[in-house]
Amino acid sequence: MNPVLQAVIAAAANFFLITVLFAFIWLFCKSSKTRYRRHDHLHNLQTRGWTGNRTVPSNMQLSSITIDESATFDPSLNRISMEELKIATKNFSADLIIGDGSFGFVYKATLSDGVTVAIKKLDPNAFQGFREFRAEMETLGKLRHRNIVRILGYCVSGVDRVLIYEFMERGNLDMWLHDTLPDNEQFPRPPLSWGARIKAVKGVASGLAYLHQLETPIIHRDIKASNVLLDLDFVAHIADFGLARAIDGSHSHVSTQVAGTMGYMPPEYKEGVTIATPKADVYSFGILMIEIATGERPNLPMVLEGKEVGLIEWARKMLEQNKHMEMLDSTMGKDELSEDEVKEYFTIASMCTSEIMMERPFITEVVDWLNSLYNE
Repeated sequence: MNPVLQAVIAAAANFFLITVLFAFIWLFCKSSKTRYRRHDHLHNLQTRGWTGNRTVPSNMQLSSITIDESATFDPSLNRISMEELKIATKNFSADLIIGDGSFGFVYKATLSDGVTVAIKKLDPNAFQGFREFRAEMETLGKLRHRNIVRILGYCVSGVDRVLIYEFMERGNLDMWLHDTLPDNEQFPRPPLSWGARIKAVKGVASGLAYLHQLETPIIHRDIKASNVLLDLDFVAHIADFGLARAIDGSHSHVSTQVAGTMGYMPPEYKEGVTIATPKADVYSFGILMIEIATGERPNLPMVLEGKEVGLIEWARKMLEQNKHMEMLDSTMGKDELSEDEVKEYFTIASMCTSEIMMERPFITEVVDWLNSLYNE
């Protein structure tokens, strides 16, 4: 064969093979890219929580495990059907709402067995609601103490999470201190007596001491007046364990988020320290002591010598000037109060709210001081 023709045929063959090879590579890449896009699209739908025509929380698949899948929940708690809860709450009627808890509304209802309860229906569209459900089931569900509100049962239905608590007839402490004329009541609440206030303080201290002395201590992380419920006899019960955390042997819990409520949070949080310790609860308790005695809100400024200051600074200055009796709630009778006891009360509160965490007392010490001061 002519050498020139052979060269042409060889070149054509090589070109054909190279073309086929590139075509194969192109088709393979296109196919892979299509599969990747399809997978990515499905992944986006899943991470957006897409089910049918409803968008649910992005972490739904992590949060929607059933109760029976976790051995950390107390198996003795009653699991109540959604049907019964809808009947008891008249399909979660707004008329039965008695409170707005963190990430959900609280309803007053009577179950089929005649027991009146408080029902908290957590917001299914807030991932924090699922975290609160788990936190309360894993902590509050196992706690038994006179000054800790009891959880009686729960409901898991689809994306809904519901917690059932014992009903506290007197509502929360915040209402008694600040909301003296509720919209749905004809008559104002009488101001709490000094004895009732001391009873509440001692109850909260006792409940916190129980939490901090457990084999695996629990930090509440959100002690405040609205999280203290009062029963018919004005016995205080600590509630709302949605932010609570169990702590390890070092008596601390490492968290990437600051937890709590403005006005009650310890100063170390402002400095970027996010390690939760029992001393953080002690600080919040000290703020609560001042609030209970004075009737003043912790997040509002006070006027001292013509300028606005925070509640703690005001209380310390007043105590230094021996004006402790002037600090007391003006709506409360003071005739039978002991000035020495009142001064000692504010001294304890001042120690609890020390700027330096290590200088704050343990809550067990506070319990002993209060019992000694008020004859127990």
